[in-house]
Order: sequence, then structure tokens, then C-alpha cells
Amino acid sequence: MVEHHMVDVNGIRLHIAEEGDGPLVVLLHGFPESWHSWHRQFGPLSDAGFRVVAPDQRGYGRSDRPDAVDAYTILHLVGDVVGLVQALGEKKAYVVGHDWGAPVAWHTALLRPDMVLGVAGLSVPPPFRGTRPPLTEMDKRFGGRFYWNYFNRPGVADAEFAKDTRAALRKLVYSASGDAPDADERKQPLVDPERGWVATMPDPDVLPEWFTEDDLDQLTESFSKGFTGALNWYRNIDRNWELTAPWHGAVVTSPALYVYGDRDAVPAFPGTPELIAKLPELMPNLWREPLKLAGCGHWTQQERPNEVNTALIDFLRANP
Repeated sequence: MVEHHMVDVNGIRLHIAEEGDGPLVVLLHGFPESWHSWHRQFGPLSDAGFRVVAPDQRGYGRSDRPDAVDAYTILHLVGDVVGLVQALGEKKAYVVGHDWGAPVAWHTALLRPDMVLGVAGLSVPPPFRGTRPPLTEMDKRFGGRFYWNYFNRPGVADAEFAKDTRAALRKLVYSASGDAPDADERKQPLVDPERGWVATMPDPDVLPEWFTEDDLDQLTESFSKGFTGALNWYRNIDRNWELTAPWHGAVVTSPALYVYGDRDAVPAFPGTPELIAKLPELMPNLWREPLKLAGCGHWTQQERPNEVNTALIDFLRANP
């Protein structure tokens, strides 16, 4: 059974879900998600002999939501993972992340390799710091319409998503899934400057089988206090670029696994397909070539739980 606790970590309180005994596996969700996005991983991973913990990361769900925008930098987020591992009485852990959780997982392995037994990222590949601030670069490339830049405008996306939280989340999840009508085109996520983002997204009459009404209910409840804390992660993208300058050119050396869907728009972001193709030569301990899941959109572990669980268990067992 999954148990729930509050844990004091890095100056804040985090809500965590936990199941199983054995080596610790920390599962880190992305946007707009919560610990619940991993609910199909708890049973299989705990049955395979692992202690599985998924937090609501800072700004999400039942965890604390600091007011300051600059309280959501990558250093704070890695600090939360390090503090969580220590608060759970462990010295080392496997770290797995999806979407925004993947950069947190990758950077935890990059900054604290002594604590990371292995690292897996879903959707977002390992970080290779570019020569220009990302928000600035995307602003120039797409005329301010890229969703990162839209999210960077204080209060704007916050208000759009909060107007009808359940409908916004339903459309966000469906539009980025492999079930969306244009998923195979993997279009860049650009925002209509007049209508906003959610208004342009398809709204399904029936949810996909892997995302039930109960899943949507739980996700909606997790955003009952708004979206600002979660969106503040995006408002630190250029600040993260500045803060990680000391690690420019560094690579993740922990055993690593990367999994993505062939209908996910994120691996099609500018420059990302070329990076994914080079990962086997760029990363010394990439456990296998990047695993591409056919027909899978952005919500990797939810859309393809069986394939993801098998890949994770094989990876964890191969890197004790």
C-alpha cells in the first residue's frame, strides 16, 4: 500500500508517497503533474524489491509553495532531492524524472554523483548547457510565442489555467499525448498571443484509457491552490543557465537511461533530435541507446506504464 507523509527538506515541507523496501528510488514528476503521475510505477517497482518514493515537488500539490520566484532554481530543486534522500535515512538513491523532473534528476546526478546510484530521464534528455540563455534564445526564435516565454510572463498563464482548472488540465494532458489528432506532427508548442494557450487545444469527448476521470480529479485537486508555484520553475530557466555555468561542458557520469515517445513534442525541440542521436557517444555510462516508444506522446510513464516499468526495473537491477 502507498503511504503518505510530510517531510522537512531544505527549509520547506514536502508531501511524499512511499511504498516498498529496498534500495531507494526517487520518482520526480513534471508539469502539470503531481506524485500521482507515477501511481502505475509504485506496485511493479516495490514488487521488484525497491523502496519507491514520489514527492509533490516544491510548488505542487500538498508541498510548500515559497512566494519568491527565485526560490525555484535548479539548485533549490536538486537540494530538495538531496535533502529528501538524507531525510529518508539513505546515503544513495536512484533518481528518475519525467518532464521537469528529468532536468532535476539529471542535475542531481551531475552535481552529486556520489549520491546517485543511477539516473533515468523520461521525455527530457540529459542537460548539455548551451552558449546562450534558453529563454532569450527561444524568444528570438519564435517571436515570444514559445510556451516557455508565455509562462515567463507574471500572472498570465496562472490566470488562464486557473479560470477552469479541470478543463485546462484535461486539454493540456490530451493535447500533449500520443492520442491527440496531430500528435505525429510533433509541432512546436507555440501560444496564440490573442487567445492564450489552452483555448487553442483540442478538448476530448472521452479521455484516453490511460488517463481516467479519477486521474483527472486527483490532478485537479493538486492544483486547487493555483499554478504559480509550478510556473515559477519556468521563470528560472535563464537563471538556471547562469547558475550552472561552473558545470558547462560537464556530463552525467552515473549509469543513465533515457526514454521518450516518438509522438512527444519535447524531443523535437530545436537541437534536441541531434542531441539524442549523439547521446551514446556523449555520455560515458548511458546504459543502452535511448529507448523510443512507438505511438507514445509526452506522458511517458502514464501512456506506456508496462514498457517504462520493464525498462526501469531492468536498469535498476543492472546497476546495483
